[in-house]
Amino acid sequence: MIKAAIAGGTGYTGGELFRILLRHPDVEITAATTTSSEGTPVCDIHRDLVGETELKFSREFGNPDVIFLCLGHGLSREFIDTHEIGPDCRIIDLGNDFRLDGNYAGRKFEYGLCEGNREMIRRAHDIANPGCFATAIQLALLPLANAGLIRDEVHVTAITGSTGAGKKLSETSHFSYRDNNISIYKLFTHQHLGEIRKNLGKYSGKEPVVNFVPVRGDFTRGIFASVYTRAVQGMTEEEYRTLFRDFYGDSPFVFHSENGISLKEVVNTNKGLVHAELHDGYIHISSVIDNLVKGAAGQAVQNMNLMFGLDEAAGLRLKGSAF
Repeated sequence: MIKAAIAGGTGYTGGELFRILLRHPDVEITAATTTSSEGTPVCDIHRDLVGETELKFSREFGNPDVIFLCLGHGLSREFIDTHEIGPDCRIIDLGNDFRLDGNYAGRKFEYGLCEGNREMIRRAHDIANPGCFATAIQLALLPLANAGLIRDEVHVTAITGSTGAGKKLSETSHFSYRDNNISIYKLFTHQHLGEIRKNLGKYSGKEPVVNFVPVRGDFTRGIFASVYTRAVQGMTEEEYRTLFRDFYGDSPFVFHSENGISLKEVVNTNKGLVHAELHDGYIHISSVIDNLVKGAAGQAVQNMNLMFGLDEAAGLRLKGSAF
């Protein structure tokens, strides 16, 4: 059994990690650390886990095989600096500290987008888990970048659920603001743009121009991304769709749908669905994921499975909720 510790496990992403790892056939959660809820039972914070674990939050994490860092952005480096983490312990960071620069404290964090970097992840010791928007948008663009078919600016509008803002309340995450409301934020400046451009550039040889409009949605979880760029002259819709089907042919979780897609088909699962259509000289790709699962905790577990030589889908065959 792989011994796993979760640091900063009181938030939404930490709760998803507990939910997945408690049912993982090859993992035992040995510790969950926090600075704010020491001694508190995990199920007192994550009420969906009542009756499923007797684990309590503590300050110590022992000597695990892997530690998941579910900390606020910018806090993972501080955690590594202030805690004794054995050299054999793998780290999977779900924050943004190592996505652009993976070298830190003698460790090399590889970018953990499973569908793009699978073989590198298998050999990696430490992982920088991608951002949720970055995952949804790159799933829409990876096949094009890999084939050298991004030849113009890319335009993205993507809407996310309120859990994407984290558990700590702010003016724009209160129910009274979110309910029956949508709004734009971080227009063209979202923090995930850097990792999107950098990673896609590895495939296409040149970082693409990505114009990104993020939208706050009036729902709890999920990301729907609408992505388009100028199509290659002479390339048919079926050729584009074949490109997507072939690229994701080995993925246990990402699929090209022949029909239009919606959030209901992926929420509560580690799936990613994409759908490509050709319109008046533009290729449009819809992409949907659950921001807390494929966009965070689920992808982190998928990375762990690859790193430890397990079945990539172990513990991740989750039941969706279609209604």
